[in-house]
Amino acid sequence: MLAPNGLARAALRFRPAAFVGTFVALVLAATIVSACGILLETGVRATAPPERYARVPAVAAAEQRAGKPDESDTVPDRARLDASLVATAAAVPGVRAAIPDVTFPVLAPDGRLTAHGWGSTAFTGERLTAGHAPGPGEVVLARDGRAATGDTVTLTLADGPRTYRVSGTAAARDTVWFSDAEAVRVSGHPHRVDAIAVLPDAGVGAAALDSSLTRALGGRAEIHTGDDRGTVENPALAEAREVLIGIGGSFGGVATMVAVFTAAGTVALAVGRRAREFALLRAVGTTPRQIRRTIATEALLVAPVAGALGCLPGIALAAWWFAQLKDKGAVPEPVRLAVSWIPLTVTTGTVLLTALLAGYTAAHRSSRIKPGQALSEASVERLRPGWIRTPLGVAAAAGGFVCAGLAASESGEDAANAALGVVMLFMLAVALLGPLIARGCASLFGLPLRGAGAPAVLAAANSRTNARRLASAITPIVLAMAFSSVLVFLHTSEDRATAEQQRAGIVADHIVTSDDGALPPDSVRRAGQTPGVTAAVGLLRTSVLVRSSGVLTPVSAQGVTGSARDLAAVQDLDVGKGRLSLKPGEIALDASVAENANVKVGERIRIRLPDGTRATPLVAATYGRGLGLSQVTLHRGDLARHVSSAFDTELWVKGGTAKALAPLGRVMDRADHTAAQSVDRELNAWANTVMAAVLGGFAAVAAVNTLVMTVLDRRGELGTLRLLGSTRRQVLRMVRWEALLVAVAGIALGTAIALATLVPMMRGLTGRGPYIPPLVYGSFAAAILVLGLAAVSLPARAALRGETLER
Repeated sequence: MLAPNGLARAALRFRPAAFVGTFVALVLAATIVSACGILLETGVRATAPPERYARVPAVAAAEQRAGKPDESDTVPDRARLDASLVATAAAVPGVRAAIPDVTFPVLAPDGRLTAHGWGSTAFTGERLTAGHAPGPGEVVLARDGRAATGDTVTLTLADGPRTYRVSGTAAARDTVWFSDAEAVRVSGHPHRVDAIAVLPDAGVGAAALDSSLTRALGGRAEIHTGDDRGTVENPALAEAREVLIGIGGSFGGVATMVAVFTAAGTVALAVGRRAREFALLRAVGTTPRQIRRTIATEALLVAPVAGALGCLPGIALAAWWFAQLKDKGAVPEPVRLAVSWIPLTVTTGTVLLTALLAGYTAAHRSSRIKPGQALSEASVERLRPGWIRTPLGVAAAAGGFVCAGLAASESGEDAANAALGVVMLFMLAVALLGPLIARGCASLFGLPLRGAGAPAVLAAANSRTNARRLASAITPIVLAMAFSSVLVFLHTSEDRATAEQQRAGIVADHIVTSDDGALPPDSVRRAGQTPGVTAAVGLLRTSVLVRSSGVLTPVSAQGVTGSARDLAAVQDLDVGKGRLSLKPGEIALDASVAENANVKVGERIRIRLPDGTRATPLVAATYGRGLGLSQVTLHRGDLARHVSSAFDTELWVKGGTAKALAPLGRVMDRADHTAAQSVDRELNAWANTVMAAVLGGFAAVAAVNTLVMTVLDRRGELGTLRLLGSTRRQVLRMVRWEALLVAVAGIALGTAIALATLVPMMRGLTGRGPYIPPLVYGSFAAAILVLGLAAVSLPARAALRGETLER
């Protein structure tokens, strides 16, 4: 008799078709797992080579996360250091110079300039082309024709225009330099610096400098050396890391679970369909251990190849995904995709382990029971549920119902967070209770088939009798429908709620913006003096951190220049409780933000301002249209010193004409502004759409693969029906009815799980139910139906064409 490895090689050699479906499922799983692993590794390793600090061995900067480790989040703007630390760093032994570095915008008559302190030229390399370094009341300008040495220029800072004497010019573009002290004072955040560039004495290495500075500055600053210096000059790198880790880790975890469960189901189906073969081997003397070794050898022959091959499209998928994130601005250009052996090895190991465990589990009973009993059970499917899968599946389903009840009883972020567990637990229950669920679906959906003719009746009977085969096909369809619906309809629901709030809340006639994102400080006054204008307010757009469900969460914020009466004339926030006053030290919140933070009108709320500074403003009012307008509203002065650019970003005007307002900037009406905001929402929704396409596409292909496997495995059964007198048309109709039953059951279960997730989630996030576009939902259902029917019709036609009976 052949040794176990010989049995495995013989099975692959003489019955390769039996392993094609398994191979395809494992390749698809490897593609998903490797792509997410590569993005996760890229997020962990993401660096950007320093440019501004390329000549600085060490840079001290503030930590860019606010809050305790278990509740922290990246600050929306930039956290800064106390300027007194410059002297502390300069006094460290081995330090030649400690240079305060600030970067902020100023407005010149012909455009926006980037301002720095002149001391930064010691490490950036700019040199004077004429004149001398700036002193008090002086600036050095870029040599671009704006002014010459000795001229006076008027520069508009965040607090208004000032006149300076040009002490010199330098070879740069769109840049202005102040003296170091003046730069810190007029930057908009006095007594604070963006970073401290540290230059060492000769012979002092970066490691020694890092150690000395860490001891001297303690926990008041972080020391950055090497490529880590790029993080200081490019804060977007921290956000890019979070995005990549979120996709590769959070979504990757879900995708990996789906891929592993789906691949395991396919492997189990393939092994389970060979129960008769294993029973015959047992009858001729093969031991249970030899059968298990045979399955292990088959997995070792197929899984590593499938895993390695699946890594190739996985790398391509990760590269495409990464490039799209760069195009959308979510990842800085200097960051490169990291492809190493780690995610590829983990992927191959995961695929191999999945194949081994699924194969062992599927063949466990047939390899242990008596040969005669094995032959008997191979001919008729067992109806008794498994003693391991069933309790676990029941526990998962119970957990799903508990989470659904919890989500329905909660509100705000708590409801949304609880709803996330619903889809995961119910999907786990479907995977574990697949045969029982399939039998119930076959009984339920098979009732209408009784009056549809003999092929339909036979299809219903087949589905009830072969529940395990049916479950293998239903599970990936449920996965595709549930996850795709949750991801896509989450966006459509938020988009609809946002658009409706904007339509109702924007009552301004005109909205003025600037191409460089900064409006002069006198814009509100000038707009108010324009003929026909009855109200005008300036808005400084940014974000703040608010504690929600114990975690700091970024929410949109607007700092208002103007009175509460004027704001009400251009924005209908739908104030529900309290009174909007816009006094310094007071804040108005969207009702959902207040509820999530567990604060009421008249209480103080703990927030983190854009630079991470703690603040406890008094809640003056709550309103209902924060999703479409702004979730937090407060006086501009409370925000101005905590952002990199303290200029207003928008000017909202009631009355007047676009022509009269044109000198102030680019004028849009309310419809144009809504469309511009929709572009931002589209960028945010793009990630959800891609994840839905990746996960839904994988599950759909896995479902097709499973259906093809089941049809090809039934060639003997189909041939027997032909020998008993059934026509080819009747057999094909039976197979199509079975596919229709599988597709409808999968769509129904997936829709139910999606609704159980979306309803509490959207009520928590938007205060209303989900919006499901009929056309989009219909396209999902139609795609599943078409794929399901095609997946069984084509192989069934091929199987019937031979007119053979395969035993």
